[in-house]
Amino acid sequence: MTAQATPPHNRLARKLVIDLSIMTVIGVVLAFIGPFGSFQEPLAYRLFSWVTFAWVGYAIYSPMNWLVDRLQAALDLPRPALWGVGVAVATIPMTAIVWSMGFLPRPVPLPTLEQAMTSYFYVFLVGGGITAFFYMIETGKGSNGNEPLPGPSPSQRQDVNVPIEAAGMPRLIERLPPALGSDVIALEMEDHYVRVHTALGSELVLMRLRDAIAELEGIDGHQVHRSWWVARGAVEDVVREGRNVRLKLARELEAPVARAQVGELRDAGWI
Repeated sequence: MTAQATPPHNRLARKLVIDLSIMTVIGVVLAFIGPFGSFQEPLAYRLFSWVTFAWVGYAIYSPMNWLVDRLQAALDLPRPALWGVGVAVATIPMTAIVWSMGFLPRPVPLPTLEQAMTSYFYVFLVGGGITAFFYMIETGKGSNGNEPLPGPSPSQRQDVNVPIEAAGMPRLIERLPPALGSDVIALEMEDHYVRVHTALGSELVLMRLRDAIAELEGIDGHQVHRSWWVARGAVEDVVREGRNVRLKLARELEAPVARAQVGELRDAGWI
């Protein structure tokens, strides 16, 4: 059965609803627990405060996912380390908001250094814990840290000149609109989806990258990065910037190469 990709705007709306629902539940739980001395406040006040903090926190911490993805693609650094830095940075404006809301509608005084550090520590604990929770959800659905997902090894690849039809049409092609054709040049992981790039365009498919690679049997390619699989025949050039390596593909696409994969690709004659 063909898996139809959800339109991008519907996918974003669905993710937003699910994430904010989770954040609301977390806010309610924290309100009943009353951590960091908030239990002395009335329950109604705690519910309003913690749910508000949860929603505002989501708006501040969530964009870090985009930043982590871009930094990892550019620098090939461990994803958990990048998330740690992202949370530390996002906690700065979140701490300022939490401090200010504790005084409104009265004038907001400037905190002492000790008060600022204490507030930052508490906010970092909560924000970091919730971010770690979402990170575990992400890794549980196929984004498993920095280890490359299993893909065809160089010894398992067929010759690039062997036509797809000779080995049978890959199953992944059946998931794509006919207008995209069958010339797959790359797979790119996006959240819990895979963007399938062909010579004629691209399409999002709801599946894990490892499963998409498994459905491309018969096409000579390799997983060059935790988020990218590339067809060998689509590589037009290799770009080097210091220790970073990228593959220039058809349709002006560029795929980052993980440093752990550079040696293997060189031995296989890719670069």
